[in-house]
Amino acid sequence: MSASAPRKPTIAVTSGEPAGIGPELCAMLAARHASAPFAARIVLLGDRALLSERARRIGLAPRYVEYDPASFAPHDAVEVWHMPVAMPVTPGRPDPTNAAAVLEMLRHATDACATGAFDAMVTAPVQKSVIQDAGIPFTGHTEFLAERAQAPRAVMMLVGGDARAPLRVALVTTHLALADVPAAITRQAVEDTIAIVGQELRVRFGIAEARIAVCGLNPHAGEGGHLGREEVDVIGPAIAACAAQGIDARGPFPADTVFVPQHARGFDAIVAMYHDQGLPVLKAASFGGGVNVTLGLPFVRTSVDHGTALDLARDEGKARTADAGSLVAALELAIALAKPEEDRPPPVRR
Repeated sequence: MSASAPRKPTIAVTSGEPAGIGPELCAMLAARHASAPFAARIVLLGDRALLSERARRIGLAPRYVEYDPASFAPHDAVEVWHMPVAMPVTPGRPDPTNAAAVLEMLRHATDACATGAFDAMVTAPVQKSVIQDAGIPFTGHTEFLAERAQAPRAVMMLVGGDARAPLRVALVTTHLALADVPAAITRQAVEDTIAIVGQELRVRFGIAEARIAVCGLNPHAGEGGHLGREEVDVIGPAIAACAAQGIDARGPFPADTVFVPQHARGFDAIVAMYHDQGLPVLKAASFGGGVNVTLGLPFVRTSVDHGTALDLARDEGKARTADAGSLVAALELAIALAKPEEDRPPPVRR
């Protein structure tokens, strides 16, 4: 590498639930890297034998080499940081015995990102229910990573749609039962979410003065208090407080209209109050090509926009035709966001 060439970031890719589609998607990613290398050093975390076996299962032979932090692998190879499973894996049939190994991948990747050994992490999907069946409290990647990295608050944001005018949807609450959502919509939670979204859009995405739309919680954004008081008592005051700090946040808007394309295009991000308020719209627009980004962490983390697809993993024919588009998009976005600040383009001012 010449003295003037920018350093390639090192990206950790966790292979996810070993019985899910993650290992096959990782093989597809590695095969693509061999023919058209990504602008990054890729380190795949998972069971080396399992990853190779599942690649052969779908007719691929990616160049997997052992991860060595002290030396660089060939540019077209994917390095594997061996994280052994506890029990043999049957595709499509998760075993709670392997839950601890799944979380071990996440711990190692998180800690290595925190120390600077990795510049970003990309995660294949995990099966939350199997981890919980193992007796381990787990609500999702976002919450796990925030706790491990000791981040005061992490925000889930999905990115998808037209690359020229992407749809970005961030959430105030994530993996909560719907009955528990209203109590979690506090003024502080809304303020913190808006502030984190504004900060990350400026620093990571290069948008100097991000325009942020904020959804209401209730139908028609509460109808002036007639269909609920959250907009009047909580969400509206939180937006006003953020606006007073110089953040271009507006709302609360009815969720059934703010996502209409001609309205959504007027904003750089939309903050939704709960998981199924915002994400169905984004997934309808770009399922299989969207990216989940965790904001508020001290490092970059991206992920796929889908689950473990156990039905695809169980059927060898379907596994061969699985779509790795979201994993590829997650890796590409992680590479872009992980660039050192001095290598990023200056923030765009409108």
